[in-house]
Amino acid sequence: MKSKINVVLVHGAWADGSSWGKVIPFLQQTGFNVTAAQIPLTSLADDIVVTRNLLAAQKGPTVLAGHSYAGVVISGAANDAPNVKALVYIAAFGLDEGESLDALSKQGPAPAGAAAVRPPDENGFLWIDQDGFAKAFAADADPVEARVMAAVQKPLSINSFIAKSGPPAWKHLPSWYMVATEDQMIPPQAEEFMAKRMGATVRKVAASHAAMVSHPREVAELITLAAQSIN
Repeated sequence: MKSKINVVLVHGAWADGSSWGKVIPFLQQTGFNVTAAQIPLTSLADDIVVTRNLLAAQKGPTVLAGHSYAGVVISGAANDAPNVKALVYIAAFGLDEGESLDALSKQGPAPAGAAAVRPPDENGFLWIDQDGFAKAFAADADPVEARVMAAVQKPLSINSFIAKSGPPAWKHLPSWYMVATEDQMIPPQAEEFMAKRMGATVRKVAASHAAMVSHPREVAELITLAAQSIN
């Protein structure tokens, strides 16, 4: 590649930046400058600000990738970020303007993993029950790793869950989407619908919701494909 391309990775709910830990080495070996955000999951607006600040620190063209809830975050953060040239959604919410995770969850039968999500706690945060975490979120990950993920999970605020998306950047930026066909948190059919609506280049992998943990090579390859479109 002619110049060093930046890749900014944004984690979703019940995870943090370390959830990209297996993807990052693949991307670094390819020659990308890689940064993983640590978003607070306190509100959609807060998460967009943190991501946008990280984007502003990048020098040169950037691929912005998000997992799960972070699909909404990257769709907002890439607006007014001229260095972002491509978006990558990994089993992520590709919402349109005015949509929310809450509204989308009510449009059809709840995915199996939803049963493991506890009601909001006294501070307004949603947690996944630790005993049900692996089956709901990371069924194909190493069992020990899944238990660690459950223990260190970062909860999602109810404010983030009900927040409505603004104008999504996928309407003016080329997008790539990985459908996790064994996902228990977002119905794979919903992922396919969102990917088709955004006109994304789609790849499918037989993975749980935590595709970047169980299939890091495939995730890195899709991000690389998006980066190759920049030059």
